[in-house]
Amino acid sequence: MAEIRHFTPVIARLLGAAVSDDDFTPKLGRTRSKDGKKVVKYGGRILAAARLAGAKTGVRSRRFDGSRIGRGASMGRLLSSRDRLAGFRGRRAMVKASLVRLAGKAGQVARAHMRYIQRDGVTRQGLPGELYGPDTDRANGDDFLKRTAHDRHQFRFIVSAEDGAEYPDLKPYVRRLMTQVEKDLGTKLDWVAVDHFNTDRPHTHIVLRGVDDRGDNLIIAREYISHGLRERASELVTLDLGPRIDREIEDRLRHDVDQERLTAIDRRLLRRMDTDRTVSPADNDPFQQSIAAGRLRKLKAMDLAEDIGGGRYRLAEGLEDTLRRMGERGDIIRLMQRELTARRLDRAGVEQVVTTDMREPLVGRMIHRGFSDEHRDRHYLMIDGADGRVHYVDIGRGDATQSVPEGATVLIEATRAGATAADRAVDAVARANGGRYSIDLHLRHDPQASESYATSHVRRLEAMRRAGAGPERNADGSWTIPSDHLTRAETFAQRQQRDRPIALSILSPRPVGDLVAIEAPTWLDRELASGASDAARDAGFGREVRTALAARRQWLIEQQLADGDGQSFRLRAHALENLRQRELESVSGRISGQLGKQFEPTQIGERVEGVIARRVDLESGSYALVERSRDFTLVPWRDVLDRNIGKAASGIVRADGINWQFGRGRSGQTIS
Repeated sequence: MAEIRHFTPVIARLLGAAVSDDDFTPKLGRTRSKDGKKVVKYGGRILAAARLAGAKTGVRSRRFDGSRIGRGASMGRLLSSRDRLAGFRGRRAMVKASLVRLAGKAGQVARAHMRYIQRDGVTRQGLPGELYGPDTDRANGDDFLKRTAHDRHQFRFIVSAEDGAEYPDLKPYVRRLMTQVEKDLGTKLDWVAVDHFNTDRPHTHIVLRGVDDRGDNLIIAREYISHGLRERASELVTLDLGPRIDREIEDRLRHDVDQERLTAIDRRLLRRMDTDRTVSPADNDPFQQSIAAGRLRKLKAMDLAEDIGGGRYRLAEGLEDTLRRMGERGDIIRLMQRELTARRLDRAGVEQVVTTDMREPLVGRMIHRGFSDEHRDRHYLMIDGADGRVHYVDIGRGDATQSVPEGATVLIEATRAGATAADRAVDAVARANGGRYSIDLHLRHDPQASESYATSHVRRLEAMRRAGAGPERNADGSWTIPSDHLTRAETFAQRQQRDRPIALSILSPRPVGDLVAIEAPTWLDRELASGASDAARDAGFGREVRTALAARRQWLIEQQLADGDGQSFRLRAHALENLRQRELESVSGRISGQLGKQFEPTQIGERVEGVIARRVDLESGSYALVERSRDFTLVPWRDVLDRNIGKAASGIVRADGINWQFGRGRSGQTIS
């Protein structure tokens, strides 16, 4: 610097300006060696060597993964480090987050989700959920949806504090949390929420608009969503309820030692293990050491750790996932026992089965339906099986499976994840017609096919088109089928199976004991006709089924609808049709009295005209009540009629369905 100051007056004289030493601030260029090459500073060489050394020096270059893009990245990183250092003293909170795109029909999905979180029975009093916002206890869901109409996306959160049941009201806690999130993200947020008290732990559903206070797309860093939200929720509940005292922590850790699930002790052991997955219980704190030693002995007994001597253990590969699955299974078994006790069902000694992969059809009585994952809207059924076991069955998305009254007898079968016969038929027709498909082309390709059968293939194509799975509908009503149609169809089916892994049929909404002397065809009759009546096990619901089958067999013989003795049994010809006619006559008589109109049965080939009045559920199946000016009739129900109730309709009765035409001036819609 002294050398620079020495030359400053000379430079000033050359420039013809009078400057003092303090007025001149030199800007140094890059230092170069004598040969003109750039000289790397010593500090830079150290950093470069550290990066090359990687794990050996503890300095690692972070691979770009996008987790720090968006608002809250630095705060998420800070809170993540605090979370790791927090230990056991803070109270825990769980936050689940999802980003939902609102393009296309997703707006309808957003509206359905709003109805879902406000459904009946979620408050402490069993009432519908109450939507609230930052400044009001009664937010308007329709107004919120209008504001989101042009948003690109929205965020959905579920927040559940471990000790949330101690809050008399969760609203102040949630508002303080969202206020803190606004500070962390540097923008005002537009959100609504609903508190739920219908599960073991109270929790809150929060719907957040995907725009900031300037109207731009709100991008939240993944690191903040993964760590920041949970840490903020945890620190607020700790401030409200106080940190856990030593006694609480010690009691919890002692309890965790023998648990067959993932615990805080396991997470600590996993963090301490070396590259060979070996770990020691040694700790400066004698209590922590005894807890770790006890847990390692428990893991060894579960074949999840190996004692290699010298006080060290090798943890099993996949330990975390194994313990998490064991914990989920244990929670399910406890849930099943609780539901059985609440319904006073004596199933002591009866095996309880968690069904994740159905191999055989299951017949049983529906005990309970609930959430297996409320965040993703996945449901489960508890089934009292005719096989003498109680089953827990994951049924996928709640809206993919019809509602079933408790006590109803159901049949559950696994869905198939592959291309169907309809997909193969479409592919064959398209290959023979230059990649095009239509009903006319199908009928020319297969003269044995009916129009209603070909129309069912169009419905399959329409479902694939809406899912973006490949086929394109042309202006003339034909379809352009890609050459890899079968591959796309299989991918589409696999996606559907994730949402709907099972197919459910209601065999009867009545208790099985009420079917013994009913004048209608029942599922018991079909069991007797097929000779499968011995499949029911003499335990649990299976015992009730066996008793009902024996009584129904005797009743059918007395009604001269079947022949048999103690050893043999055979239904007479047309016995089931006879029972169906008896049921229709009984039901039509009641409806005739209600409407003051005469019942007219339909025949194949006859034209039916009238208004689709309502659905009538009978033991033999569901029917549509078609009302006319002077009379009415009953025809087989199809789910597509749901959206046409109250409309005028006409069609011709066929063996495989009715070619319905709804309203005036509309083209016919075939229902197979």
